[in-house]
Amino acid sequence: MWHSKDVYYLSGNTGILAEDLGKALLCQFPEISFNTEKIPFIRTEEDARSAIENILAKSTGRHPIVLSTVMDKELINILDVPEVEFFNVCDSYLERLEDVLEAKPIRISGTSRNLDDFTMGTRVSAIQYCIAHDDGSLIKDYDEAEVILLGVSRSGKTPISVYLATQMGIKAANYPLVAEDLDSYRLPSAIVRNKVRAIGLSTTPETLHFVREKRYKNSTYAQIKTCASELSQANQIFLNYNIPIIVSDGRSIEETATQVAQKLSLKRLPRL
Repeated sequence: MWHSKDVYYLSGNTGILAEDLGKALLCQFPEISFNTEKIPFIRTEEDARSAIENILAKSTGRHPIVLSTVMDKELINILDVPEVEFFNVCDSYLERLEDVLEAKPIRISGTSRNLDDFTMGTRVSAIQYCIAHDDGSLIKDYDEAEVILLGVSRSGKTPISVYLATQMGIKAANYPLVAEDLDSYRLPSAIVRNKVRAIGLSTTPETLHFVREKRYKNSTYAQIKTCASELSQANQIFLNYNIPIIVSDGRSIEETATQVAQKLSLKRLPRL
């Protein structure tokens, strides 16, 4: 068994797809250490030769793994040499689809990421909205929101809002439940009238305590008792208003944001 392995992500465009897929596959082998490098924008024969020369120079005799999303068959022939373990993650699927659809693929890398002016404008608008409506700002404008994230302080509202805006093009506002909201078990009218677009974020008292303790060590705010009480009050508010609850504990920002979008049936834009 290899204890370490060199891995190269090759692409005719940004390399995001190759890298994302590679990470998803390689994480299944936690006992092996992987040294990774991304080589994007391989679009000419010269690019391909330069890439493979670079790989062989750095990984001589180690048979590095090459995960490629390059579409051009001539470039693939240059990259697929005996000294590397070459995996073209798109080619076999394209060939199968070619048979099923009875049509020829155009084989141009990055086609799915070509953003038109409307798409880019939508993303920019979402980012601007997210920034302007962070942490309870301008709740009078919540009628424009596609999602309103609710939760106690440090429950992950802002990073999830930012991900929804920047990566999915979704107008996300977030509102922190303060003592007045928690003690009265009531929400502002701007949220109530838009509750069909609201999502409650929750976590465990232990996780919330850990996050708060890092910022306000040994404070009442960070005590496990305070965290448990606030989360319990928040969850009761969500139940009172029939607002869906997503527990973020143990999930990445991307996973939680995706769950938010799915819960509200929001369509995401292509990733940059």
